Amino acid sequence: MPEFGFALSSELHGPNELVDHAVRAEELGFDYLTVSDHYHPWIPAQGESPFVWTTLGGVARAVDGIPIDTGVTCPIMRIHPAIVAQAAATAATMHPGTFSLGVGTGEALNEHVTGEHWPEQPVRLEMLEEAVAVIRKLWSGEQVSHHGTHFDVQNARLFTLPESEPAIHVSAYGERAARTAAAIGDGLVSVGPQATVADAFADAGGEGPKYAQLTLSYAETEDEAVDAAYERWPNTALAGELSSLLPTPVHFDQACEMVAPGDIAEGSTVTDPDPDAHIETVEQFVDAGYDHVTLHQVAPDVEGLLEFYAEEVMPSF
Repeated sequence: MPEFGFALSSELHGPNELVDHAVRAEELGFDYLTVSDHYHPWIPAQGESPFVWTTLGGVARAVDGIPIDTGVTCPIMRIHPAIVAQAAATAATMHPGTFSLGVGTGEALNEHVTGEHWPEQPVRLEMLEEAVAVIRKLWSGEQVSHHGTHFDVQNARLFTLPESEPAIHVSAYGERAARTAAAIGDGLVSVGPQATVADAFADAGGEGPKYAQLTLSYAETEDEAVDAAYERWPNTALAGELSSLLPTPVHFDQACEMVAPGDIAEGSTVTDPDPDAHIETVEQFVDAGYDHVTLHQVAPDVEGLLEFYAEEVMPSF
């Protein structure tokens, strides 16, 4: 049976709200949390983008030990992997035994802000492999110098380290990235019930948990849910590689002019308030090979969504 997690959406909520959501999810019996790592929201209407490592510190002091994962951090451009290694080690020290580092190749939206060239996907995967190797070296506690294809580290040593190394879960939306996740990670992170991604991860020898994010717009009626998703999260309906390539929230806003409310209603965002629709969707995730289902509420009523799942959906599993 799957474990149920709740996604702390840094694009839609400020840091104090995210801490409150973490506490409430734990109170209601959710199995784990994830928290997004963004410099920008996808569109201006979402309105937030707090620094994830500060939020993690706040969550650590407020919860009683619910596991938490970054969903996901890109350690290849905006933040050098040596700094990610330090940040994650500190987070793991504050969340003893319950923090894991989710990593991925990121989006131009967040990573271009330092002025670096945004490389194509195969290069970003190479960078991610090297970045994860650097992070693991630094977690050894030894002094590290590394002069690789993409990154340099000189005489670096971490002094604040957790008792055990965090797991590294690697994001993949396609089969090539899934094979990379199998090679360098301790688990898989994806979105939607993409069976081909889970299968590619397993076929390449990948081991560990398989997380998939389920986008929800929960409201009292389906019309309200569709309207909320259309206003707050239309970007989920964008096709192809736009999500990786567009550089600013304004560009996403412009691209989302192509999205209609009907695209939301017919798309992957679950807007039906009937518990059976949610149970059926979770079953699709399980059938696709995912053992962790992460709920991402894009409508405003976070409390309603948490209680709905705790009372009407999770007991079925």
